[in-house]
Amino acid sequence: MELGVGLLNDASQRGGPAYVTGTEGSGSWGASGGMGVAGSRRSPPHKQGDSILPIQGPWVGGWKRLLSGVGTTITALDQLWRQQNPQCPHPGPLEPALQTVEKSLTEWPVPKFVALFLPEFPIQPPQGQQQLKVLGFIAKGSFGTVLKVLHCGLGTLLAVKVVPKVEVLQQDSLRQCKEEVSIQRQIHHPFVSGLGGSWQGQRHLFTMYNYYSTDLYSLWATVGCFAESSVRLFGAELALGIGYLHDLGIVHRDLKMENILLDERGHLKLTDFGLSRHLSQGGRAYTICGTLQYMAPEVLRGGPYNHVADWWSLGILLFALAAGKFPLQAEKDHVAMLTRVTHCAYEVPASLSQGLSLLLQELLCHNPLQRLRYLYHFQAHPFFRGMAFDPELLQKQPVAFVLEARAALPAPEDTVLFQDFDCDLMSLPAHPCPA
Repeated sequence: MELGVGLLNDASQRGGPAYVTGTEGSGSWGASGGMGVAGSRRSPPHKQGDSILPIQGPWVGGWKRLLSGVGTTITALDQLWRQQNPQCPHPGPLEPALQTVEKSLTEWPVPKFVALFLPEFPIQPPQGQQQLKVLGFIAKGSFGTVLKVLHCGLGTLLAVKVVPKVEVLQQDSLRQCKEEVSIQRQIHHPFVSGLGGSWQGQRHLFTMYNYYSTDLYSLWATVGCFAESSVRLFGAELALGIGYLHDLGIVHRDLKMENILLDERGHLKLTDFGLSRHLSQGGRAYTICGTLQYMAPEVLRGGPYNHVADWWSLGILLFALAAGKFPLQAEKDHVAMLTRVTHCAYEVPASLSQGLSLLLQELLCHNPLQRLRYLYHFQAHPFFRGMAFDPELLQKQPVAFVLEARAALPAPEDTVLFQDFDCDLMSLPAHPCPA
């Protein structure tokens, strides 16, 4: 995965915050990451027979959720103690043992038995970690910070997403962290970002990616509306990337310009899987999440919805690229946004070609069953006539206007130096370093 200035930026500086509310269906999870402030979350009621810790207090809920997320039960902890301490008497009921860590809950590190259930984040940093030098931060958000890192041995820039373990507990997001890493490890596609590595320190979880300095939103804010030839190229690249994810059973759920980075040749990289999840064929999701201006009507209603919701988001994105503005302004919450989406018609600019107008109408179709949603629909569409849907051919030439426009973007500021990756991230300045 390639991270740049578009990921996890403060919501006031970008196109809109990620929005999360509601719950998933049985056996699924509700994400609360991405960008911006998460909405309300409701925990499902305990069924009869569920294991419930007999301890009360404001900190106990976090431990209950953490132990539930990693699949640990009180019985398993009891067995673990007896295996590791055969000569020592058992400390007695679990309640006093857990009470002793109440003070250190927000300080961490957690007991080692908890770390054992996070195989996605090895306890020891990867080999060569000592060659990584933290230069400064790229972006800050409600669910983590992205740091700019130099690999001293290779001389290359990397991006490292840092998530405090305290927030993982407070936001009940252990499953989300594990799901995000699991998804990124599956991905190998020219237009979708993959994972460079992950590990954990005493206070934080870390994921590492390739680094690019420009995102599509910054380019759009500088250039304004794009030529239809550029919209055609970016539409084909995104269609290939989204279709690839859907073939793997992954629904992105936060497709927007801020989550699309531009590589050194000006081609796209779809990134930020903080709200993504696996959804099996025929499966349905119910969590209201994403960015309000890009959310499909079925998502705003609270579901059921599936992978087709991503194609609506693509329609909003392509509309903004071609018209230089969003079809509808964002509202304060999903209820108001649903009312606006339902009762306001999109006015496609008359300056757009017939093929592009048709494409936008077919993507921004309120009925998901009639929405443009398969890759072969794009390949046969009049707007993409003559376009080769082949990643190697699409990447053969650099995107000239992107390279030219990049020179007009804001100049980089001075970086902020840190001693290590487990530093105090709360002391970061308010504005990120854009390069």
